[in-house]
Amino acid sequence: MEKESGLPLRSISEAFCKNFLFFFTDIDDTLTTRGKIPPQSYSALWKLFEEGIKVIPVTGRPAGWCDHIARMWPVEAIIGENGAFYYSYDRRKRAMKRRYLFSKTQAEERNHKLEKIKNRVLQEIPGSMVAEDQDFRIADLAIDYREDVNPLSPQQVEKICRIMEEEGAQYKVSSIHVNCWFGEYNKVECLKVFLKEYTGMELPELQDKVLFIGDSPNDEPMFKELKNTVAVANIKEFLPNLKFHPKYLTDLPTSEGFCETIDTVLQKRTKK
Repeated sequence: MEKESGLPLRSISEAFCKNFLFFFTDIDDTLTTRGKIPPQSYSALWKLFEEGIKVIPVTGRPAGWCDHIARMWPVEAIIGENGAFYYSYDRRKRAMKRRYLFSKTQAEERNHKLEKIKNRVLQEIPGSMVAEDQDFRIADLAIDYREDVNPLSPQQVEKICRIMEEEGAQYKVSSIHVNCWFGEYNKVECLKVFLKEYTGMELPELQDKVLFIGDSPNDEPMFKELKNTVAVANIKEFLPNLKFHPKYLTDLPTSEGFCETIDTVLQKRTKK
């Protein structure tokens, strides 16, 4: 049976909103707008935290950022570099759990392969650039196609993807970067590992306890695997190229859609 998709967010069920426990969220162009976190987005995270909902950002951003977010934000954990790891900070013990989905041997083997991809992309795609946050990454290569560079064309982005594919790497396109890596992990696999280690249960047992929100093609594995997913309205430019779509769509884009989502689910959660 084909999953429902593209429903208006307001149709999300009250029963689900009253019972879900885990809120997984993308960061860039989901809870941010034009590269900034508005105060409303950060306040919305705190509303979830205070309601007892476990917030877990799921991002392509680097390990260095993730350490900060795990410590400083009102979150239970963070999945970083498109599923290479999750970090979770225990505030009572003042200890960081760092769980990697790759071995040290794999890490050593991949570096020269990523270097080759980097060199090919920079030589073959004029205007492309290694992402400014690359120095803080431990598992992947991020090519900037419209964060700190003039936006590349869809054809140029597609060529970047083909280079990565030719070199045997996995890749995903976000709203700002093309990320590639070597390994069998992705955002969904890391989410499954986190849930298993946090709850002792497998994803199928928790489908009605999990909500995810995203905005771009690199969130497609989530849209495929999870029962309850939302995308902010700016995903519409990518939908024609996605095989798996989010169940719900917000009316508003980026951080406004993020706040729309949290306001909607909390209103339904607290409805008498």
